[in-house]
Amino acid sequence: MDQERTAELLHKTAERAIEYLDTLSERHVGAVQDATAIAARLRVPLPAGPDDPWAVVDRMATDVDPGLVASAGPRYFGFVIGGALPASVAADWLTAAWDQNTATHALSPAAAAAEQVSGEWMLELLGLPAGWSTGLPTGAGLGNAVGLAAGRHAVLERVGWDVEARGLYGAPEIAVVIGGEAHATVLTALQYLGLGRERVTTVAVDEQGAMLADALREAVAGFADRPVLVVAQAGNVNSGAFDPLDLIADAIDAHPNAWLHVDGAFGAWASVSPELSHLVAGIERANSASTDAHKWLNVGYDCGFVGVSDSAAHRAAMAVSAAYLMPGDNREGWEYVLDSSRRARGFALYATLRSLGRSGVREVVERCCRLARQMAERLSAEEGIAVLNDVVLNQVLVRFGDNDARTRQVVERVQTEGTAWMGGTVWQGRAAMRISVSGWPTTAEDIDRTADSIIRAARS
Repeated sequence: MDQERTAELLHKTAERAIEYLDTLSERHVGAVQDATAIAARLRVPLPAGPDDPWAVVDRMATDVDPGLVASAGPRYFGFVIGGALPASVAADWLTAAWDQNTATHALSPAAAAAEQVSGEWMLELLGLPAGWSTGLPTGAGLGNAVGLAAGRHAVLERVGWDVEARGLYGAPEIAVVIGGEAHATVLTALQYLGLGRERVTTVAVDEQGAMLADALREAVAGFADRPVLVVAQAGNVNSGAFDPLDLIADAIDAHPNAWLHVDGAFGAWASVSPELSHLVAGIERANSASTDAHKWLNVGYDCGFVGVSDSAAHRAAMAVSAAYLMPGDNREGWEYVLDSSRRARGFALYATLRSLGRSGVREVVERCCRLARQMAERLSAEEGIAVLNDVVLNQVLVRFGDNDARTRQVVERVQTEGTAWMGGTVWQGRAAMRISVSGWPTTAEDIDRTADSIIRAARS
């Protein structure tokens, strides 16, 4: 491919992408074909030789189109997924063209700088101390693993154990305390770190899923002779409820050797709003915290964030010793996340933050919360539809009558109709529809269209 043909390929591909974005708001929101049907079209004999790149890209885009989910559009309310802001999309196109590896500073000073500055901005927005070290993992799930790895290092180092060198064989036992509504990725992180999914102390929660402070305090006090890792949650994935971070931090302060990690996958963004920031009061007292940029910040996939109060523990838990990597005085990307060679996520994050500014981020978060309340009001006014949670954030849990089967059927009918898409869940033993308002393009009109679709499905 010469330069002229490469330019033609990229221009045609950009036109195809713009065409998709132009029609995104009116697409059937869910996929209309499954992977089996799509794979049948993609599964051609592996070519014996080269093919025309544009023909390949164009054919692929046509073949996979029925399986695309309009999750970047205005009426996708599943799984707490944001869209991709224009600045994020544009920066990500450049990121693909630049093809930078962010493992080390030597590989890309540009990527290292973008990560560093965007990390500093993230700390500022999330109300975390400016001196924390930061990393950009794939998402908050691996951010949990990074934060807990740093905590594992710190609490064991205080009792004279080098866990990175010696492992957990013969190490002092660490107590892990989580809430009864902890997200599944917390358990996965514990699995990765050799701490076990089942060797945890689970603290009771209230009717909204928030950890009970007295129960947490009692649990932590019971491990006064052991290192302790505590995981708190900012934003329950079903109800949106928040653990009482200030009270949890008090319990941590009273323990001789404890570490507090906050899983703030989407709820941590409450910090940008004066109306909502009380929900995360105390997050600045944590030892580490993680969130997603591809949820409420609406940076395209994938981009997470983790901050750690103890930079030495953070780097010790992540760093690889290899002279050929040419470590120096600048930021080395492999010292802050689990993956080494990786996409330069910092460019899209930087562009998104700079294009929105503080007021823009606040507007996205507050508008989504207003729209979630609008959805709850529309649905609760309909006979036979009940909203199960206190809508304190962007999450709405809905049940139809007193029948699990009917609730699941309504969810399925809405998904099939295609005006909107949201998933089902189980809340306190009962089936529910789970609506997550997270996308930047969603408007009040989209909420009304979606509520109409849900009510039609319920009435039918």
